[in-house]
Amino acid sequence: MKNENSFASIVHPDSFEAHQHWYPKAFNATIHPMISFFLNLHQDRIVTRYCHMHPTVNAEKLKEILDYKPRYFRWAGADLLNVTSAGGKRQMVVIENNSCPSGQKSMPLVDDNLEQGGYRLLIDETFKPFLKNMRHKIKGALAVVYDKNPMEASGYAEAMADAFKEPVYYVPYYDGDRNPAVRYVDGVMEVRTENGSFVPIRAAFRYLTQKPWNRLPMHCKTRILNPVIACLAGGRNKMVAAKAYDIFNAELANFGLKINTPETVWDVRKNEIPLWVRKMGGHAVIKVPYSNAGQGVYTIVTPEELEAFMELEFEYDLFIVQSLIGNYNWSSTTSAGKLYHVGTIPSPKNHTYVADIRMMVCATNRGLRPICTYARRAEKPLIDEIPSSLDSWKMLGTNLSFKNENGSWGSDTSRLVLMDRRDFNKLGIGLDDLIEAYIQTVLSMVAIDKMAQTLVNKQGRFRMRLFKSLNNDAGLIDEIKLD
Repeated sequence: MKNENSFASIVHPDSFEAHQHWYPKAFNATIHPMISFFLNLHQDRIVTRYCHMHPTVNAEKLKEILDYKPRYFRWAGADLLNVTSAGGKRQMVVIENNSCPSGQKSMPLVDDNLEQGGYRLLIDETFKPFLKNMRHKIKGALAVVYDKNPMEASGYAEAMADAFKEPVYYVPYYDGDRNPAVRYVDGVMEVRTENGSFVPIRAAFRYLTQKPWNRLPMHCKTRILNPVIACLAGGRNKMVAAKAYDIFNAELANFGLKINTPETVWDVRKNEIPLWVRKMGGHAVIKVPYSNAGQGVYTIVTPEELEAFMELEFEYDLFIVQSLIGNYNWSSTTSAGKLYHVGTIPSPKNHTYVADIRMMVCATNRGLRPICTYARRAEKPLIDEIPSSLDSWKMLGTNLSFKNENGSWGSDTSRLVLMDRRDFNKLGIGLDDLIEAYIQTVLSMVAIDKMAQTLVNKQGRFRMRLFKSLNNDAGLIDEIKLD
């Protein structure tokens, strides 16, 4: 989206209007008792329960990980699939982890007396502590910068104004802006006001989802949550995320813990893709590693879908190919065997749908804690046999976002599954599944934060040479804004 005259609006304290920051179907929903119980479950009880269910897990190591203090990746939201094997072994599989996840607008209030819900909780427990011990003492204002999801971005801005008792600048910052409302002077972010003047920003909460590295500099004196290094290290980069998970899994192997992911092949050039699809039995998922919101993901279950993919043009050179989790009759063949979707409880029409779970986690003084969760289902039900004319994305894709022709975003809320008394039971999951989803989210979050730390030297500078060794994609490298 291009915006030639963008500027920051000012959000004042006491301006939070709850109905503007929740989907209508979520605004008056009543949270399911199991979700409320899970979100209030003490960490020690989670560790005890998880180790009881997984006797080979080292409790001390798990407690250490749940108490981990991220340096860069402090707010995360993983997308997980509830899957099973032919032998009935169920698990939560991490599809990706996001560095500025949506979720608050889909989450019923845990406490009806706390009107600002997770918006205020994230500001109080994560953003406020993040501003302590700032390396550069900047005299300036607070801001929320966004390129998507204004319903949530504005909610954070209004909650922030109340938490800090000061005005907050709410700033559109789109990829492709010809005259953006944000500039950098001596490493300090400044935002344009309506009268054309610029205001320095001491700290910003960012909701930039589209190539944030081409607008947010790697080296910035303004404190930004999450910083762009968290995106490049895996929060918006599926290529490096896959490598971060692999490295962290090697570290976890002796403790009985593991990040569950589909089988993944990285650094794949386009002409190599048919070979890997064939190796996986003709069924696979191809991903542009730097896209999000359901964009750049291609499910391949028929030769026709692979042929259609190969005819497309892309701005990047490298892809990742993952095993496809589908119906038992047509999931990818991997060294670990086939995994297939547990799916929703059959509908009144006896249809089972693919669904994923978003688990949002943030860093607090009580460790890495879950803050909200919701689910999404696919548009079409799972079927046993695949016709050649099938559009498999409608049966396997769960993301609610869609991009309009003018570059704006919409959301298909008809497929949103709330964690309320009415919807939650349709998912067919229990408390142990929620705990598993939380732990998988934390493990993937820690892996990405550790990768981010590896990519920054002792002087706080980005290690571009090391990054290129992990992700040598010229199209991506050219987009990275260093200063």
